[in-house]
Amino acid sequence: MARDYAARCPVSPVRNTWLVAAAILLAAQGIGAQKVRVDEELEAYPTESVKLTCEFIDGGGLTKLTQVSWIWEPIDGQRDNIAVYHPIYGHSFPNPSFKDRVVFLHDSLQNPSIRISNLKMSDAGRYTCEYATYPSGNEQGTTTLIMLAKPRNSANAVTVQAGTKSVVVAQCEAAEGKPAATIKWLASVGGNHSTSTTNGPDGTVTVRSEYRLVPTPADNDREVTCMVDQRTLGQPWVKTFKLSVEYPPSVSIEGYDNNWYVGRSDAVLVCLATGNPKPTTFTWTAASGALPDTVEVNGEKLTVKKVDDAVNTTFICEVKNKHGASRHQITTIVIEALEDPSSAGVVAGAVIGSLLALLLVVALIAVLLTRSRRQQRRGYPSSGDSIATGSGGSNGGDYGNKARLLFSGTSNSSSKNGTGANNNGPIYTYREGCDATGTLTEKANDYHHHHLHHPSIGNPPSAHDILLSGDVDEAERRKFDLDDSMEEEYDRFGGGNMLPPAYHVHRGHGGEEEMDVYLDDDMESQRDGSVISRTAIYV
Repeated sequence: MARDYAARCPVSPVRNTWLVAAAILLAAQGIGAQKVRVDEELEAYPTESVKLTCEFIDGGGLTKLTQVSWIWEPIDGQRDNIAVYHPIYGHSFPNPSFKDRVVFLHDSLQNPSIRISNLKMSDAGRYTCEYATYPSGNEQGTTTLIMLAKPRNSANAVTVQAGTKSVVVAQCEAAEGKPAATIKWLASVGGNHSTSTTNGPDGTVTVRSEYRLVPTPADNDREVTCMVDQRTLGQPWVKTFKLSVEYPPSVSIEGYDNNWYVGRSDAVLVCLATGNPKPTTFTWTAASGALPDTVEVNGEKLTVKKVDDAVNTTFICEVKNKHGASRHQITTIVIEALEDPSSAGVVAGAVIGSLLALLLVVALIAVLLTRSRRQQRRGYPSSGDSIATGSGGSNGGDYGNKARLLFSGTSNSSSKNGTGANNNGPIYTYREGCDATGTLTEKANDYHHHHLHHPSIGNPPSAHDILLSGDVDEAERRKFDLDDSMEEEYDRFGGGNMLPPAYHVHRGHGGEEEMDVYLDDDMESQRDGSVISRTAIYV
């Protein structure tokens, strides 16, 4: 079928010629591009240096290299040689702008790389490494150098006065950057912004942005933020600052509590003022004329040392700044003192004194009750608890830990008359305990038993009769165990009419329920024949 198509559509000789020429041209360009190797694009910053590499590749070794040149093209249509190398004639730097800033890194036609130092923004452009060869002619490769510049960023507030027109209150700038920067605003106040750019002679761009609003006193110290973004910055540049809106001062007075009574001391009024700039001048006056003598002024503070009728007036405070003045007034009313301030102290002192006295009385009563209870626990009687030891006996006294025998006796005359003490009552003995406490034990009087056996006796026997008579049984006598000396003493003192001052009673030798009894020298005979103790015995 191909033959049929060729037979029906023969190829023109002219057309064949054009096809062959196009193929040869493409082959030649491909071969040329492969022979000179360079970097396609480089970036650099001012004051830095850059290396431009160039290498000739000849696979067959058939091309003869004659010379190599570096050509700078800052703009389209302008070509300037900046460096030339010839293996015989050496180096050449024909462009004065690059003199002393360009050097060949190798003295070789195969690798004629150069270095450009102390770069400028104006060095940006296309750099072509071009070979002169034989027999193919010129071979070249081109590198584009892009000069970058980090912008100088700044942002600040513009001091303005509060008003009714929209004005610039903040500015932000990214100066001499390449490529051009972008600016954004972040603000909590209502407003808008505008941006402008300016191209520099060296290819840099300066970007400016202004923030506008109608300023009010409330906008003072409000925060706004400028954010700059550009290719050379690793992250956006951010700055936050406060607006500065100036306005006249506003004034208020504090400290009056509606309780200025006659005699009150150190009553204070404070003049509070706000404004931008901050007010520094405070002037106090009184509507009634000059300030009273009891008033002291210290800047924004007015102090009344002692309140009297002279400060029953209106006080005025006036403040100023560069944008104007403002004043405020307050009327103070002096009232009569409701009470003498010193009386409160007197009343408080009286109350405290009464409380202390009451506490002292309560403490004294508690001490007395405590002592009384302790005496009762130790065997001492409380009021009204004493026991009579015989007719004419006395109450009270310390009886210690010894055992005492209480007797009740009568004289002969009283016995005959039947008016003597009752000798039929119990005999009490006090026994010393092991725990330093004593017990008073009742010993039943054996008078009834003795009287039944001796009915001839008309009068009831006394305690001495029962104790010293021989009619007591052996058990009773063992408990008392009186010795001969006691009997002699008994005879010496009248055989029963009187008792001796002291009985020495021996310890008994009996068994259980035996008592240790003695009559101390505090026993005293009475005229009626009874014996009592000088020391009262209590239970």
